[in-house]
Amino acid sequence: MTIRLYDTSARQIRDFTPLTPGCVSIYLCGATVQAAPHIGHIRSGLDFDILRRWFEYRGYDVTFIRNVTDIDDKIIAKAADQDRPWWSIGYENERAFNDGYRALGCLPPTYEPRATGHITEMVEMMRCLIERGHAYEADGNVYFDVRSFPEYLQLSNQELDNLLQPSGEGETGKRDPRDFAMWKAAKPGEPTWETPWGRGRPGWHLECSAMAHKYLGSAFDIHGGGLDLIFPHHENEIAQAKAYGDEFARYWLHNAWVTMSGEKMSKSLGNSVLVSEMVKHWRPIVLRYYLGTPHYRSMIEYSEEALQEAESAFARIEGFVQRVVELAGEAVGPAPEVPLAFAEAMDDDLGVPQALAVIHTTVRQGNSALAADDKEAAVARLAEVRAMLGVLGLDPLDPHWAGESGRGETVLNKSVRGVVDSLVRLVLDQREAARSRKDWATADAIRDHLNQSGLAIEDSPAGPRWTLGPR
Repeated sequence: MTIRLYDTSARQIRDFTPLTPGCVSIYLCGATVQAAPHIGHIRSGLDFDILRRWFEYRGYDVTFIRNVTDIDDKIIAKAADQDRPWWSIGYENERAFNDGYRALGCLPPTYEPRATGHITEMVEMMRCLIERGHAYEADGNVYFDVRSFPEYLQLSNQELDNLLQPSGEGETGKRDPRDFAMWKAAKPGEPTWETPWGRGRPGWHLECSAMAHKYLGSAFDIHGGGLDLIFPHHENEIAQAKAYGDEFARYWLHNAWVTMSGEKMSKSLGNSVLVSEMVKHWRPIVLRYYLGTPHYRSMIEYSEEALQEAESAFARIEGFVQRVVELAGEAVGPAPEVPLAFAEAMDDDLGVPQALAVIHTTVRQGNSALAADDKEAAVARLAEVRAMLGVLGLDPLDPHWAGESGRGETVLNKSVRGVVDSLVRLVLDQREAARSRKDWATADAIRDHLNQSGLAIEDSPAGPRWTLGPR
């Protein structure tokens, strides 16, 4: 068994070999908490949650760090616009992110450090880099000298002479316009901390280098984040950490975006879809299916139609689970091992789409067993399905999703569903009456009519039931 992962720095899929046998250390760039999360933000958390779950299934002891960037230019600007303390905006949105992660079934990280809790570590890193000639102070700012680090830009594969480095207001005194800020000098009304070079606040890139070193040491296995972080954020993290003396990350994994009309979902573009709103209209387990089952390196183009397709696909899996549970009359636990084809797909760069195909194939086999009244085979297939769904965080029988089936519906939807349920029950009673008098033609005609109306009718040991099906 060898897990293979696409390493951005190597630009190829590599066999994964951990630093410490049996252990995996992961650092994921987490939330910048200037606003509540949209589904593009949460996708990264979901993808790396599945990676973590797969490592744990394979027997690894996983240390998973996901940081919180609770101070940056956008948070400060929003605080000024709203006349609120910067920390209240950060804390409010940090809670919103955690609510989103929890709603979609993400396991909590091993540690979730905040940037502002690690100023001491940042000052120590800057002091060392200045002493080694990799950084310098100017006008109260501290900059990293990019020409002092020959490996700079190897991750993003750019040429230094062609580089346009993003620069912020007040970043004066640079020796080279491509040098980046590690520390920003104090400005009126902004939060500041004391350093040997004057009061100020940290730069975004310095925060992650310092926190990764604090919690994972000088070398760790995997650094993750969205594609948009490759440059400048991850490139600058590498420069700081390696110039400081760390080996830093040995594998770099990047997830693709959620897009809308072909553009990356972003608050600044006005095309974001908030998680807090989505869970009012869609079941969180369906949202997890929608966001977590495409390959992590593939773009997801957001649409209501795609969500509806995800809902229908998951309903087929969930319906099978429910039917076997009713047939067995008792709890059916997950199988001790997932099917080989599923494991091979997951080992191959976290091939969730191929692994999902194995789930649907197993569901079809289980449905065939149900149709043949083969209880033993149906129960065996359910155990396999539960094992596979558990790896993806999608097992509807998991305690996390208990009582979840009613979530994601507006009050209006619930009311409409109640009316529809009453009407369908009336028709189903007529069908049952036809069946009891052996009028099979009428019973079948009623079911066919309901199917044409978009309702799927299932005969279970507890009696007939209906679900929304494809029209």
